Amino acid sequence: MDIAIVGAGAAGLSAAYDLTRAGQRVVIYEAAGEVGGLAAGFKASHWDWTLEKFYHHWFASDRSILGLIDELGWRDRVLFPRPVTVIYHQGHFHPFDSMFTNMPLFLLRHFPIWDVARFGLAGAYLRFSPYWRPLEAETADAWTRRWFGARMYETIWRPMLVGKFGEEHVKTVNMAWLWARLHSRTTRLGTFVGGFQAFLNEFAAKVQAQGAQIRLNEPVTGVRSGADGALTVSTAGGGARYKAVISTASPALMARLAPDLPDAYSAQLRALKSMGAVALVVTLDRPLTPYYWHNLPKEAGFPFLSLVEHTNYMSPEHYGGDHIIYCGDYLDVDHEYFRLSKEELLERFLPSFTRFNPQFDRSWVRDTWLWKTPYAQPVPPVNHSRNIPDIRTPVKGLYFASMSQVYPWDRGTNYAVEIGRRTARMLMTDAV
Repeated sequence: MDIAIVGAGAAGLSAAYDLTRAGQRVVIYEAAGEVGGLAAGFKASHWDWTLEKFYHHWFASDRSILGLIDELGWRDRVLFPRPVTVIYHQGHFHPFDSMFTNMPLFLLRHFPIWDVARFGLAGAYLRFSPYWRPLEAETADAWTRRWFGARMYETIWRPMLVGKFGEEHVKTVNMAWLWARLHSRTTRLGTFVGGFQAFLNEFAAKVQAQGAQIRLNEPVTGVRSGADGALTVSTAGGGARYKAVISTASPALMARLAPDLPDAYSAQLRALKSMGAVALVVTLDRPLTPYYWHNLPKEAGFPFLSLVEHTNYMSPEHYGGDHIIYCGDYLDVDHEYFRLSKEELLERFLPSFTRFNPQFDRSWVRDTWLWKTPYAQPVPPVNHSRNIPDIRTPVKGLYFASMSQVYPWDRGTNYAVEIGRRTARMLMTDAV
């Protein structure tokens, strides 16, 4: 059976991996010049490793991606260091990433014992309870304010929600989203030797060795259904007919690519909300901080959501001695940061570096890169499970698999692998 896949990210490659192992003929269309999608990386000429354009890591609980890596026999190339995450409180950074050590110490020093007890009980419930569906009926804003208390809400949960979704969405996001983050994530963070792009390149080579074609720099412009049941995938170079098509595009792009979808399904796609992302990568000639991940409250006047010092996670020796800083933010696509140039954003961001290290000087900067994407973080409102489009679209043979459908779980390569493989199984079952 001839199958087309739109997108060579983790979902598309995973679907192709299973389909080609089953003897199917697969062509993957990718608009970019490399595989990887949102997990793709880049590499300066003097680096040994690639670096993700938008910071990525795996969690020790990520069964789908780690299970795939085990199948491929590459587990010995997965690294799981233990970097330190900090939060900003009353003008200082505090380690805050372990339920059994630095989190209770921080809380006991800054909050009444009753607030600390509430934090522990509510946190334990979210960590160990498997029941997320009742939580999606309430916003994370209301739930955390009620169960953690006003002080904890203002210090910890509101800054997270505002940072992730902005003031315009802070009272929209449902509690199942936060449950998923606290329920499944770990403090140990994983990557692949050489970076995510190294893994994705090798995975793509494996898929190609099984018979798949990967067409880079070839964006799909349309998917149409014919009277005979075949699907035509169009690109600037022409069209090709397939028995089935899996699209891993964003919901908005999917709605544009497939005009034969019924109005109700297209409306469902267009109704899904998401945030874009902006990441300014800055290399320095020395460390800026001793920490990896800095969670930053917008109310404190920082011009970005998080500062991530990647080389406090992976050694600078892999990057020619550079010390790598991400300045990242999730924003609506009409935010001015999407219009500003790299130089303009650098002028906005660099003055804040002295708040992390008073000794910082512009002469420390070696190089900069700017990455932007309009589709990075789905926004799940109350009772969002009712909004999720089916993977099987109403057009026979056309399947849709995106990070907007992994709910209640948050986006990431782990869930991209899961939905890609699930879609491949579905397609092969339908073809029998």
